[in-house]
This record gives sequence, structure tokens and C-alpha cells, in this order.
Amino acid sequence: MKVAVTGSSSGIGKAIADKFLECGHCVIGIDKEQATLAHKNYSHKLSDIYHSELPEIGGVEILINNAGVQNTGDDIDVNLKGTIKVTEKYAMQPKIKSVVFVASASASTGSEFPEYVASKGGVVSYMKNVALRIAQYGATSNSISPGGVLTPLNQHIIDSPKLWQEVMDETPLNKWASVEEIAEWVYFVAVINKSMTAQDIIIDNGESSKANFVW
Repeated sequence: MKVAVTGSSSGIGKAIADKFLECGHCVIGIDKEQATLAHKNYSHKLSDIYHSELPEIGGVEILINNAGVQNTGDDIDVNLKGTIKVTEKYAMQPKIKSVVFVASASASTGSEFPEYVASKGGVVSYMKNVALRIAQYGATSNSISPGGVLTPLNQHIIDSPKLWQEVMDETPLNKWASVEEIAEWVYFVAVINKSMTAQDIIIDNGESSKANFVW
């Protein structure tokens, strides 16, 4: 299938692109950074999803909205408005089969930087709007909401024994997800899933369930 992945040059987005390529799909990556993948079925489009013109890509069958920023002052513009811009351009057409949004567990918990939380909460709400509108094509729209993920963006926590222990004290399974695990979730929701739509899946190793009950 023809798959478009935003933010494909690093982190979760690169892992998602890798997963779809590994499974035999044709992937178009959209990123403001240069390509970091080399594969016969991969093509790369240089574009900032909010500040740039989006490339012309016809007949997208699977759209993965992954690109985003954190606590930059542009969170709402890029994470929410940019994601809307991408989805309206590529998903609203008869060939679409699935749209997956990479949101954040903080969209449910509120535990993050204010504009980041607002942007990801908006993504989850918008995902449900998209589900209603692409159902006419037999297509699904869902979001996944990761908690802590082992990415370079979080390296300062990973490398600090003190910060890492504080985070683990709030994480019942006592670990973070790898980018490869998140990519597996995205693939399942986008390809294997045929009946779930308008749903958000929290993948946070139990962090949002922590109640800290004291008697």
C-alpha cells in the first residue's frame, strides 16, 4: 500500500517508516530534515508540515500523522494545525484506508507542557472528527498516545539516575516503550485493524493509572 509518514527522519517516525517498508509497503516520508532512510520503496519529501507547502502526493492509502514538536512555542501550530493541514490534503479521498495519529498520553492526563498538552488533546478530538468523515470510504481513523518512549528527545531523563528513578516511581511496569514497539502498535492499528475507529490507545506502561493510594 501507499503510506505517507510525517516526521520520518528520526525517532518514532523513522521506526514507523522502517516497519512499513519491512512489511513490503511503499513509503513516502515527509520531514523538514533530510532523509535518514535508504530503501528502494522509500521516497522523501522535504517539508515543514505547518510552515511549508505540502508536496503533491496522490492516492495515499495509509496516512501516519507523527510529526510534532515539544515546548517550542509552535506546539499548537505544528502539532495540531499542521496535522490538520496534512490530513485534509491527503486523507479526504476515496483511496484512503486508514489514518493514524501519534498523540500523547498527556492528552488524557494533562501532565506535560501546557501548549503541548493542548495540541495533543486537540489531535485526539480531531481524530474522531476524521473518523466520522472518512467512514464513507470504509476507512478507519484512530490515535495512539504514548507515554515515555526511548528517544533522543528524552535522553536527558534516560541519562539522569535521579530523573529516571522519579519517572519509574510513577510507572507501574517500570520501563518505557521503544520506538520499535510504538511502530508495531501503529502498524496494527493501520493495517491489521479493520473495525476499530475513532479510538485513542494509551501506551504508557501504566503511568496514567498510578493512583498513589495512601492509607
